Amino acid sequence: MFRKEQLDRYARHIILPGVGALGQQRLLDAKVLVIGAGGLGSPILLYLAAAGVGKLGIIDFDRVDLSNLQRQVIHTLSTLGDLKSASAQKRLQDLNPDVEVICHDERLEAANALDILRPYQLIIDGSDNFPTRYLVNDACGLLAKPLIYGAMSQFEGQISLFHSPQANGEKGLCYRCLYPKPPPKGSVPSCAEAGVFGALPGVIGSMMAVEAIKYLLGLGESIAGKMLHYDALYSECHEVKLSPDPKCPLCGVSANITELIDYEAFCDIKPA
Repeated sequence: MFRKEQLDRYARHIILPGVGALGQQRLLDAKVLVIGAGGLGSPILLYLAAAGVGKLGIIDFDRVDLSNLQRQVIHTLSTLGDLKSASAQKRLQDLNPDVEVICHDERLEAANALDILRPYQLIIDGSDNFPTRYLVNDACGLLAKPLIYGAMSQFEGQISLFHSPQANGEKGLCYRCLYPKPPPKGSVPSCAEAGVFGALPGVIGSMMAVEAIKYLLGLGESIAGKMLHYDALYSECHEVKLSPDPKCPLCGVSANITELIDYEAFCDIKPA
């Protein structure tokens, strides 16, 4: 089943109860799309590639800047000015040649989101803006794709799993169940405006990678229906129980979202 090099590379997984050879093969057969190759995307991509996830898609149209290197550890001085997707691809292929890395170096929009997301079995959102979060959430809902969500600001971060049944079998929920409408324009500062603790994306992104691998293997208890919150300043981690919104326009009993919209307009943000 495995080449000698793979037996050596994945030895700690293969002997691990709950993973084993069959689980490792499931990872090698998996197809995961990561939105963003920045602070959250860096540890997510590195750990998924190291684990042997066979096909990794990266969508990011931005370029590597010196200010990114404080937290976006997948990039280096040698890739300054390169597309982040290409920079990440180079690093991942050097880390694990088993992994097929597919670059989507374009802006994710309503016009292309469904086509980009459709081939993947799991979507991970490491974006840092509200239009993309609503777009990815709605696209995953329309395609019935599970979505691992993560966000952070300054010293705090949070993660959850949307569009997936809860561990107790109850219906899952989506991003719109929690946030039916985007916050008022200018009320939530971006990381560029508020700052972000450099090591925090490593913690939150690694947690997202853990949940992704658990989901792909059917291992442990799902984080669906819960929000895990981490406060780096006080070394505190707590879990909040979430409930689906029966009035949610995407996944509620009278859902009426059937297509993607202009999310910059929805969030009252003019595209750059």
